[in-house]
Amino acid sequence: MTIAEKLCLTAAFIFFMTGLLTGIWKYACMAASPRAVAPRYVDVAHRSSLMYSFAAMLLGWFATYSVFPQWLNTAAAASALSFFAFAIASYVVHGVLKDTSNQLRKPHRVGRRTLPPVLMVIFMVLLIVAEVGGSAVLGVGALLAVW
Repeated sequence: MTIAEKLCLTAAFIFFMTGLLTGIWKYACMAASPRAVAPRYVDVAHRSSLMYSFAAMLLGWFATYSVFPQWLNTAAAASALSFFAFAIASYVVHGVLKDTSNQLRKPHRVGRRTLPPVLMVIFMVLLIVAEVGGSAVLGVGALLAVW
């Protein structure tokens, strides 16, 4: 098993367990709520963790078949998986703090702090490049192997 595959499998397990544990958190919030709803980012953390766990497995399959050099597959996997993890972590933080129902709404807040708008733009550009770029490298590498 390559390093890229190991990273993907490990991330899939961590994201899946995070999804299950945030599901318990979501249920507890719903049970305590008069409207039977959890805070928005508790729900987002739960759902995204589960979806990213399967995305990590998919990237692992792509890495298995990719014709690209292992260093490139590893860098691509690490890039995409890191930003999957950053996204989940930000959702958990917003869920704990209950500080927003939309983290992209201006002004950007984390708890009582206001973030400079440029920080969010930089983060989102890096996220797009890492997630889409890393996934594209692994996916194209796999497609080249089968066609």
